[in-house]
This record gives sequence, structure tokens and C-alpha cells, in this order.
Amino acid sequence: MSRTPRERSRLEISPIKGSRFIATLAPVSDEASARRLVAEVEAQMPDATHHCWALRLARPALERAVDAGEPSGSAGRPILAAMTGRDVVDACVVVTRYYGGTKLGVGGLVRAYGRAAAAGLDAAALVERVDASTWTIEHGYEDGPAVERTIARLSLRADEATFGVAIRRTLEVPVARADEVAGALRDATAGRIRIARDGANSDP
Repeated sequence: MSRTPRERSRLEISPIKGSRFIATLAPVSDEASARRLVAEVEAQMPDATHHCWALRLARPALERAVDAGEPSGSAGRPILAAMTGRDVVDACVVVTRYYGGTKLGVGGLVRAYGRAAAAGLDAAALVERVDASTWTIEHGYEDGPAVERTIARLSLRADEATFGVAIRRTLEVPVARADEVAGALRDATAGRIRIARDGANSDP
């Protein structure tokens, strides 16, 4: 079963021939959020030698492995391998290196980056990933309280509402519960609610 980090975390392993390796990992929803994480880590540790990283997304399926100046295949790929071996998705792992004065060689780098990533993942709080889709809902103001109660009762993740001619918000709905959620929203609004699932209009 795939897992994803519950929150951002960081772990430094014991130095390897003087070099320090620090793994930072976080849940991400797309490549843009992964790159924002990398930029934040770079800003937090600007004097580091390298910030190598890997990304795995479940939907749409995507993998990235970035060596960030280390020899090709010596950093990003072992980080990605640690994620793949633990079936961690919707996550980005950044391994920061402070060079310690002794070259490790390609094999040594592979082992060091893989070890740092594995240690960071093993220490992190990982939760089971639930396959979900994004719904955008619109409803009248008169249905607002009933919709809010329904969202709370079903324990759905929802963005802040925007207010215009109608109330609009985005929900994250587990795929396995789609019929249950649609039915509950329809009942709460006497069928007046409008739903777009993953960008496609549908009748609730």
C-alpha cells in the first residue's frame, strides 16, 4: 500500500568521511510544490555544497531524480530508489550535502545519498495514501450551513470557500466514497448543488 508523509521532517545522518548529509522530506501535490520545497531548503542552507532531490507522484504518475551537480546517477536516483522501495508517493525528498574534504567516489555517493534518504523516510511519519479526486462545488447561500455540516460529518478536506453569485469551494473526495459523498451533498441541498469532478461537470 502506498504511503505519503503526513508532514515535513528533517534528519541528519552521521557524517561520512567528513561530509554531512541532511534529508528533508515533505508531502507534495505536484512538481511545482516539489520545486518550491527544494528552493526553501536551498534558502535555509545556502552554504551547502549540493541539494539533490527526488519526486514521486501517484496521480498523475511522475518521477524525478535530480543530481544537482553530483556525478550523473549518483544522488537523485538512489534517493528515488529509497522512495520506491518504501512505496512512498506524493512526496519529495531533498538530501543536502556539506562537503567534508574527502571525495567519496560515485559508489560512495550512491550509498551515502541512498542511506540519508532511507533514514529520513524511515524516521518520518508516513500515512496510507488514499486515492482521491478533486471536486469543485457551487451552491446557493441558503444551502451553506447544510453543506458545511455535510462536509464536517463526512470528514472531507476542503479549501476555503469563495463567495460570489454562489458559494464555491474545492473538496478532496476519496474515489471509493464518491457515490456516498455525491448523494449526501445532493440530499443536503435538495439536488441544487453543482459539482465538477476533476474539472469535468457532472450531476451529483
